[in-house]
Formats: sequence, structure tokens, C-alpha cells
Amino acid sequence: MPSPPDPRRRTAIYVVLAFVAGVLLTVGVFHHGRGSLTGSPAPAVTPAPASPLSAAPPASSGSTATDQAAVDLDVADAWPDDAPTPEQVFTAQPEALRRAVSTLAPRTPGKTNIYALAFGADGSEDVFRNEVEYLDALVAKRFGSPGHTLVLENNPATLAKRPLASWTNLESALDGLAKVMDPDQDVLLLYIATHGGNDHTLLVDMDPIPLDQLDPDGLADILAKHPFRWKVLVVNACYSGGYVPKLRGQGTLVLTSARKDRTSFGCGTDSDITYFGRAWLTDGLNATPDFVEAFGKAKAEIAGWETRDNLEPSEPQIDIGEGIQGKLEAWRKSATIGPSVPFKPAN
Repeated sequence: MPSPPDPRRRTAIYVVLAFVAGVLLTVGVFHHGRGSLTGSPAPAVTPAPASPLSAAPPASSGSTATDQAAVDLDVADAWPDDAPTPEQVFTAQPEALRRAVSTLAPRTPGKTNIYALAFGADGSEDVFRNEVEYLDALVAKRFGSPGHTLVLENNPATLAKRPLASWTNLESALDGLAKVMDPDQDVLLLYIATHGGNDHTLLVDMDPIPLDQLDPDGLADILAKHPFRWKVLVVNACYSGGYVPKLRGQGTLVLTSARKDRTSFGCGTDSDITYFGRAWLTDGLNATPDFVEAFGKAKAEIAGWETRDNLEPSEPQIDIGEGIQGKLEAWRKSATIGPSVPFKPAN
């Protein structure tokens, strides 16, 4: 597929409304994704694992797709009374992003640094906010790199606190990171958490603000315009394996929570964290700072949960580009790895 022209095949938020119309036709239990974000009915979904940290997720249970559609339709009505208006939030984004970038800590010279960009894209569920804010804590405390994470998130509770997770802010955040990092020596960790469609579109939503959607070509195009030599790219969404062919490459580790034609599990309004977030972020990376080893642990753990709950396996995917394991090993040798960081839902 050729590279998308400007505005890079951005898909307007009206696709979400089309999806809601489709989902009203389907009844199921929550999983971590939707059907095609252009209107196909949503597959079934299971709730995410809950605390305590070491516990496996509970068995599947029963909210309906009709319930989820009602949640989606009520997002605008749930806009906080004490928050800026949607227009104020939208127009404040350049300054919000500038402030966030200005708080980044400088790199430590003479060693490989890691900087993270966390992108929680669906504002209708706290589960995605929980994961991206937990990644911030993990990088600061477990990896000994405070001030090395930019968090972009769509959530009613943080409209005046954090920049939105949007296509434009993603590009600007990468611009800012490239000025703080050494793009030839340091590692960029990009973690995206949201719903994914079977057309491989990622849902980017803070209703009623109109936000453009992300697809594999668009994300690859954004990354190609930035100078990062070493990257760890994590897409936690249904059908996220569809991102592997577009993101793989030399110096790049790609992790996804499902193969290209499978759903992943654990989102929903009753969930605190997704299956993949639980297994890779909290269980895997608290057991080992080796991203690849943590993925192996997470894949086995998720498979056990899915077998127990009689779910179709999500089959998380991994692609290890040339040189990235050696670079990550160099980072681990110079990093100050701290104790495990307990997971807590965001306040």
C-alpha cells in the first residue's frame, strides 16, 4: 500500500459513531477490541484481570455490547463539570505538549538511556489510562529513569493535566523526545493501548473532540519521519499483529498483544488492566528487565488464562530486528534496576 497523502489517511472520529450503530446489533462479553472501526459488529470481550497483582484474571463475565454502546454514546454527557470545555482542551494542546516535553529529564551521558512515550487512546475506559500511567511509574522506579516518560492520554479525569493522545501530539511528542534523547544511542519505548479493529485501525477517541484514527501505514509514516535508531514498539489492542509488517526493521523490537486476525482480552469499564498489560508490564517486567524474556513469560501466562476461560487464543506477536537485543542488553548493564513496582489503578 503506498504511503498515505496528507492528511495521511487520517480517519475522522465519525467512524466511531458508525461502529456504535453496528455494535447495537451484537450482544457479547467484553474483549479488548472492536470489529472493524468502520462499522462491523464487535466480537465478544472479557473483563481485564483485577488486583491483587499476582492474581490471574477472573473468568469471563457478562456485560453486553449494548451496554458498551450506551457507554460510548454517553461519553459527551460525562464531560466533567470542572474541566475546560472541549474547545478549550483542543486549543490548549500545543502548550500542554510543550509543558510536558519541558519536564523531561536530561539523558545521562556516557550510557544508553531509555525514554518512553505512553499513548492511551480511548477516553471511554479507565483501563488504558491505568496502563500508560503505570508505565510511567515503571520506567521511573523499576528502570531508574524518572522523568523519562511522556504520557499522552484521553481520559475525562486528566483533560487539564496531560496532553491528549492524538495523531498530532504523537508527532510533536516524538519531535520533543528527539531533542532530549540521543537518537543514535538511546532507546525509544512506544507503548500504545486502546481498542483495535479487524481492519487494523486503532481507536483514538476523546468524544466530543474530533480526533483522527491511527492505522499501520500512518504509524509507520510517523516513525519514519523521526531519527530514532533503536525502538521498542508495543501495540496493545485487538488485531494488533497487523502492525508487525509495517513497524518491523533493523534496530526495532515490535510486540503486539494479538496476532493480526485475533482479539486480545481485558478491556471494559469494569477492568483495571488488560491481559497483556498485566502479563507483560506488571508480571513480566517486574520479574525481569529483559523485554524479550518478559514477553515470553507474558505469552505463556496469557495462554493459561485463555485456556482456563475457554477463549480463542490471542497469540501475542514478537519481531526482533537486527541489533536491538544487543542494544537492550547494553542498556540493562548500565541501568539501575529497582525493585518491582506494584500496580495501582490511576486515581
